[in-house]
Amino acid sequence: MGKWFKSGSPWIWMTGGAVSISLIAVLGLLLMIAWRGLSYFWPAEVYQWELNDPDGNRYTLIGEIYDKEEVPTERLISAGHVFKEMPGETVTRYLVKTGNREFVGLDFRWILATDIISRTQPENIAVIERSKNGDFYGYPIAVVEDGKRLALDDIEASFEAHIERAVELNDKAVTLQKSEIGSINYAMEQLRLQERRYELDGQLTEARKAEIAVKQASLQADYLLLEKSFFALRTEAARDSVIIKDMRGEEVVLKLDTILDVTYSNRISLIGKVGHWFVGVGRFISDDPREANTEGGVFPAIFGTVFMVMLMAVIVTPFGVIAAIYLHEYAKKGPVTKMIRIAVINLAGVPSIVYGVFGLGFFVYMFGGTLDQLFYPEALPAPTFGSPGVLWSALTLAILTLPVVIVSTEEGLSRIPSAVRQGSLALGATKAETLWRIVIPMASPAIMTGLILAVARAAGEVAPLMLVGVVKLAPTLPIDMNFPFVHLERKFMHLGFHIYDVGFQSPNVEAARPLVYATSFLLVSVIVSLNLTAIGVRNHLREKYRSLEH
Repeated sequence: MGKWFKSGSPWIWMTGGAVSISLIAVLGLLLMIAWRGLSYFWPAEVYQWELNDPDGNRYTLIGEIYDKEEVPTERLISAGHVFKEMPGETVTRYLVKTGNREFVGLDFRWILATDIISRTQPENIAVIERSKNGDFYGYPIAVVEDGKRLALDDIEASFEAHIERAVELNDKAVTLQKSEIGSINYAMEQLRLQERRYELDGQLTEARKAEIAVKQASLQADYLLLEKSFFALRTEAARDSVIIKDMRGEEVVLKLDTILDVTYSNRISLIGKVGHWFVGVGRFISDDPREANTEGGVFPAIFGTVFMVMLMAVIVTPFGVIAAIYLHEYAKKGPVTKMIRIAVINLAGVPSIVYGVFGLGFFVYMFGGTLDQLFYPEALPAPTFGSPGVLWSALTLAILTLPVVIVSTEEGLSRIPSAVRQGSLALGATKAETLWRIVIPMASPAIMTGLILAVARAAGEVAPLMLVGVVKLAPTLPIDMNFPFVHLERKFMHLGFHIYDVGFQSPNVEAARPLVYATSFLLVSVIVSLNLTAIGVRNHLREKYRSLEH
């Protein structure tokens, strides 16, 4: 045993075990997040309960079982619940998602197993997904087309066909609003700013006024035509409605322009459920959020996260590489260089929120405010670059991740044999040519390693972004079809902030909890995808320049 300890084998086994346990823990955490998030899109069974309330009255409840737990009977009695017959030590209670928010008032409610008279699973219960007020549960009984109630044999097929028509018209209206109407609004604003610029410069002549007025009149005429088409599409989408019998036994009229989809979860086949799951995941990735981010998709947050990280990478890589080359190849060893290295190491330990405060004060207020005064005075007092935006967020995170890139690049430079540099210089190359053609290509895998670490940290940061650019809901993306096409001054959405907002600022935390898991898994997937891309580039560069190392 003593020889075994002296051989160092126990420490090898201990290290291997610790690494294995860590990997299992990480994989288990990811699987738990994926299961809880992705299972949200699986169509759940819908039940109809007959219940007794505390006063002995009978009522009906329709909904999905969201959670189940065992509650001590004594706790319920101390809370004021009265049992007709004493149950055992514990009572099962169910958390039921009821929907029908505008009539019921509660999205979720607890029901006790002792209050249940019966529970059925009717096949003709419809789960209606709406653009506002959440889901609606009930029995479709009629379709109203242009004010006339239709007498139909197949109400469900007609209902689905009318939904498809309304969704298609709504999509056309949204596309028209975002594209052509949005472009006209942007052009009108640019004309207003141009007129203001001429006025500030003292160049606003009558001829220029007339020219701008003609352009504005032309744009206004186009806008009125598009506005007419937009409202016509909206009116046509709202033409029809459906009559639903809800859990109260009352007939409710729902406008089809607010309905997105209908599902009969209780009779859908396994293949149908799989297809519904894929459709739900696709909508979650590609749609815009709605209902205070508790429903809909997260596409603007995905786009904002990836765009900001890529912009940050473009900014931090050259600065980090140049700083590392200077420190390793040019700077003489001395107290100044030593202080710079200590400062770089200390910067890596500064809390991220401090970087956010610095970015807000330096980039947004000082640098951005100066840009507004010099180049955008016509827009003041409304700021252009003097307010938080995606550019300032990328710059703030670039400073935050700069030490990682510098240290990683320096390590890569130190691993290059000095004989390679001396051989290049002996063959007549200058020091700059040696760096550009030999040293930097050989150090490129280390540069990519630093970039991978920087991306992994930056993509998950939220605290500094709350100060320098991220918002709960961004109406427009930083990229569109309006010149100059890339708008770095705009605010943006971020998956990390979306998780915080939905999980802690949501008006309905219970309903939003699955979206927190789904968005968390999506954020991890985005980070892994970005890192795998960078790792692939690094491995390609490593193989390409491997021969130079020998």
